[in-house]
Amino acid sequence: MADVKVLVITGYGTNCEQESAYAAKKAGADQVDITFFSDLAAGKTSLEGYNYLIFPGGFLDGDDLGAAQAAALRWKHAQTADGHPLVDQIKKFFEDGGIILGICNGFQLLVKLGLLPAVGGEYFTRQVSLSHNDSAKYEDRWVHLKANPNSPCVFTKEITTLNVPIRHGEGKIIPADDAMLEKIVENNLIALQYVDEKTQEVTLEYPANPNGSPLGIAGLTDPTGRILGLMPHPEAFNHVTNHPKWTRGDVPTLGLALLEGGVKYLKSV
Repeated sequence: MADVKVLVITGYGTNCEQESAYAAKKAGADQVDITFFSDLAAGKTSLEGYNYLIFPGGFLDGDDLGAAQAAALRWKHAQTADGHPLVDQIKKFFEDGGIILGICNGFQLLVKLGLLPAVGGEYFTRQVSLSHNDSAKYEDRWVHLKANPNSPCVFTKEITTLNVPIRHGEGKIIPADDAMLEKIVENNLIALQYVDEKTQEVTLEYPANPNGSPLGIAGLTDPTGRILGLMPHPEAFNHVTNHPKWTRGDVPTLGLALLEGGVKYLKSV
């Protein structure tokens, strides 16, 4: 049974790194560290030795220039002190069997890097993007999610539904074209969808769908199931008292369950 070693990457406006690290530890990780992107680029730290990578949320690059666009360009063009492209560390990390979780801005980064949805195994090729919410404003509320049981996603294997908070201004999935959306559906790369609280059916209606994403897409995975990106914040629901209905005893599955899915997968392999 392998030890689960998590690395949370922060910097440039990210502000959920401590929350994400805390949730990963509560989810059962054996080791959890936080590093700055600048330290990775400087060669002070590296992805080597870790098997669980988290790109947390926050206000990465101030949500300017299209959220996470600047960060994606940094990853693509940064070189370490020895002259090696920094993005090569992600490639090796993934080839060695590591798993990657991107939350909110972290999801936006994975999309703009081309790590999601990677239809046809085409990694580092941008196939979808994320744009402004249809409401044209920042959304901050709790949403209901349904996991796709046919998805290969390792994080959601034991999850049916989740009730977690969202807080974003750019969360609407924009596929390259209709054909790309069809391929995402055909390959079951939709991992999580926004649903109506009462009917538990996928919805496009606001505010249950806070951004207007087609097919209610809240999270995407890749063909291997080892990468997951989602706009909601599962790490923010790590204890019953986080939930607005906790005093009524009406508390659903913790968002922590999603991070636990990653831990269980790594321990099983």
